[in-house]
Amino acid sequence: MKNTTVCTRENVDDELLTKAKEDILENLVSLKTQARIFSLLGSEVRLKIVYLILKHEKLCVCDLSDILHMKQSPISQHLRKLKDAGILVNQRDGLVIHYFIPHNMIGNIQSLMDIQQN
Repeated sequence: MKNTTVCTRENVDDELLTKAKEDILENLVSLKTQARIFSLLGSEVRLKIVYLILKHEKLCVCDLSDILHMKQSPISQHLRKLKDAGILVNQRDGLVIHYFIPHNMIGNIQSLMDIQQN
């Protein structure tokens, strides 16, 4: 037999419910953005990549491959997902492509990861 708890309240606070629903609607875009970031950072490899780039400002696939002891192909796939989400951008320097976090995302990522940049 299952032991379940059922919510039973005596009074419904309609004002609270209305304000909470309005709050969700007012912040829907921000909440969706944060959910997307949390989803992407739910991968340990992507979390490490973002952490490393946040701490060291810019890195290339070769750097990340050496640091994380992974082949370049899977790293590139993770970088593509982060880039598609707008968490990372890249810049070509000859044959090397450096990845970095755009200025408008640094504060968001730092606060989510509780990391201060050096």
